[in-house]
Amino acid sequence: MDALLAALADPARWRLVNLLAERPRPVGVLAQLAEARQPQTTKHLQTLERAGVVTSQRAGQRRIYALRPGPLRDLAAELSRIADSAERDSGPHATYDRYERSLHAERFAAKESGWVDGRSFTFHRSLTGRPELVWRHLTEAVLLAHWWTPEDLRVSELVFEARPGGRIVQEYRDAEDSDGSHPVAGRAEGVVDDVRPGERLAYRLSPLLPDGRLAFTAHVDMDLGPTDTGTDLDVHWRITDSTIDSADFIAGIEIGFGQSLDKLAAILDADSHDTDSADSIDTRSMK
Repeated sequence: MDALLAALADPARWRLVNLLAERPRPVGVLAQLAEARQPQTTKHLQTLERAGVVTSQRAGQRRIYALRPGPLRDLAAELSRIADSAERDSGPHATYDRYERSLHAERFAAKESGWVDGRSFTFHRSLTGRPELVWRHLTEAVLLAHWWTPEDLRVSELVFEARPGGRIVQEYRDAEDSDGSHPVAGRAEGVVDDVRPGERLAYRLSPLLPDGRLAFTAHVDMDLGPTDTGTDLDVHWRITDSTIDSADFIAGIEIGFGQSLDKLAAILDADSHDTDSADSIDTRSMK
């Protein structure tokens, strides 16, 4: 496939492919139609033949070249697969497009300091696991680090002191920056306001702009309630102290924190299945 792509990337060779798509032709005619010298045309045809997209045969004093449709169909199928993958309704490209639309709207609205103060965001998730377990994932740094970023990011530094007045530090990098060689994608700092284990958690968190200033302050309230199947988690964000430069952050709250909560739900669900499997094995071993 690489050789085929390289062969087709040259405009002169692409012209020859189109001419051969009409019918097989000898080198001399192809050179004439392509308005090129015959030695150059021969070299281009040889490249296309090595790539498997054309074939040739000697006919008297002439060499006739013909197009092989198979490799082009294979390439078309691969390109179609790539395009279909990019157009998935719930895939990363759809999220990128959604964020881009939000970004344009927020940048247009950000005219002065305080432009978005008072805006709120609400999230709800019905989670597998009792409130005590969910609480651990909300407050213990080693567990929090597994879900407290959107899909394309990873936590690179995390401090979460789950007590009133406790310090919060969240630094994150691109998920594929495994060795930390790329610039930090973002950093936020905050403080814990209210802690009621298994029931309620409240904190303030402020993303930092590149120059170290606060972009805005998010007042985050999390309420946990037991259900028959686990825990209902209700989250409320309220924005204050917003700067003009906070638009890029504001545009990503609904998408980004929603993805984080989805990761939390998936982790708890997987833990539940693992526990059920282990219990089944233990039950069978006792018989």
